[in-house]
Amino acid sequence: MSIGNNTEHTAKMIIMPLDERPCNYHFPYRLVRTTDVEPVRPPLEWMGRKKEPADTDRLWTWTDMESQGAAGAVLSLDTLLYGGIVPSRLHELSTATIAGRLSRLRELKANHPELIIYAFQLIMRCPQYSSSDEEPDYYADWGREIFRKGYLEHLSEHQELTAAEQSELDDINSRLPQEVLDDYLGRRAVNREANRLALEYVADGTIDFLIFPQDDSAPYGYTARDQQRVRAGIRERQLGTKVYMYPGADEVGCTLIARMLNTFNGYTPRVYPRFGSVRGPQIVPAYEDRPLLETLKYQIIAAGGMMVSSQQEADVVLLLNTPGERMGEAVNQGTPSPNYDTERGIVELVEYAAYLMRQQRAATSIADETEAPAHSDDKGWRSSRSHHPVVAVADIAYANGGDLELLDLLRQQGILYELGGYAGWNTSSNTLGTVIAQSMLFAQYGHSQRQMNFLALRYVEDFGYDSIVRKALSNGPIQELGLDKFNLDGPRGHVSVMVKEGLEQFIAQYLTQEGYTIDILDCYMPWNRMFEVGLSVKARQEQ
Repeated sequence: MSIGNNTEHTAKMIIMPLDERPCNYHFPYRLVRTTDVEPVRPPLEWMGRKKEPADTDRLWTWTDMESQGAAGAVLSLDTLLYGGIVPSRLHELSTATIAGRLSRLRELKANHPELIIYAFQLIMRCPQYSSSDEEPDYYADWGREIFRKGYLEHLSEHQELTAAEQSELDDINSRLPQEVLDDYLGRRAVNREANRLALEYVADGTIDFLIFPQDDSAPYGYTARDQQRVRAGIRERQLGTKVYMYPGADEVGCTLIARMLNTFNGYTPRVYPRFGSVRGPQIVPAYEDRPLLETLKYQIIAAGGMMVSSQQEADVVLLLNTPGERMGEAVNQGTPSPNYDTERGIVELVEYAAYLMRQQRAATSIADETEAPAHSDDKGWRSSRSHHPVVAVADIAYANGGDLELLDLLRQQGILYELGGYAGWNTSSNTLGTVIAQSMLFAQYGHSQRQMNFLALRYVEDFGYDSIVRKALSNGPIQELGLDKFNLDGPRGHVSVMVKEGLEQFIAQYLTQEGYTIDILDCYMPWNRMFEVGLSVKARQEQ
């Protein structure tokens, strides 16, 4: 690999995660480890825990020390400023304190002028529901009202409210405590100033590239207003090619490590998207604020790629399993609306994937007869790069889990372990960023044990946990233990044992085929709740 002054060496990449959850702490790190770049990240115990912020001074010092000899850094500014994603919604920091912490970026760049800095900073979300799980305590009582107040006030600037909407707003204004509103809006103002300052650091060259992801966004409301302010700042400073803003959050670490690796290699992956439904490109995914195709464009270019219009041009063929109408939740997929079956072509999507795989097998067979054997790594996986495009699947038919019908069809075609990438978790953007990064790296580095482990992880977590085990345990067994899905018996309590047992049954039933199996090496509940799971798995090719 050639970096900077064209000296051949193993590059080092710094990763500052958004928080300690596996999607932020492990996913980007594990993806980089499928390449020839050395990733470094802070120790897990330094990352704080959910509402407990990380020690930002310690993380800044670590970042400066690790920058010695590093080629690039992917930095979560929310971690370096507030101590993590949830602390960014809870802090009582002043704008002066935030500005002082952010100024250390200039010191970092001055100390290491060759360091490429890619950063991301969230536009603070405003959930539509009342829950204090990841928000201030008062959000359990007033969260819905805070969201609706912001939504209706913003909407009223664009159109006249209906009588019912005006009545709702008047009612909220009569009941919402002023101290609650002041606390919430005061914190938003501080975070908004941090967003503004980050733009200045791009403008002066301190930050080489910046993403503002929108977590749980909506077309109107406090988050949408802040988005407008940031967009105006981008235009004013003429930073449109250096600062992107689009829906997402927990996948951005993966997106930026892919962009940095593509930069290191001087490579622009060409991605051909193929949708599973006619309406797919125009569907507004759950928890997002714009048509899927508009977000997809950003997800591809943010990762350093380019969208193309045909398979023949592509390095990556991205198959998007989209709904035929409004996106539903994976937990309800056993009883979908009729349009889920009649307004999408999931079978055609899988048949097309199988067709591409057959082409690749045929080409590989011919090459094996006429050329020297492909190089294999020390794990036995074939690691040569084919001129045929990588085939990957973005499973966004449902939010918060994989489509079990898709899994069945992939198994019927026998191509589960031939894909160059798969994801189907949480929001559409979380899925897109993960699978795009994975498939872009596969296009360059090919098969390896670590790449297969990451693919297997997605199957076990997105299909097995998100769509089957989480639902099964949350609807009865958890309550029988005297627990609830937001308050379990610890990260490694009895619930984690039950989860592992359920996933092992899922693997035995659904993922053991064609000589492959998957071993679960670790299983825990990172935030002591059912929403996410921490897993380490190993894909094994049985002899």
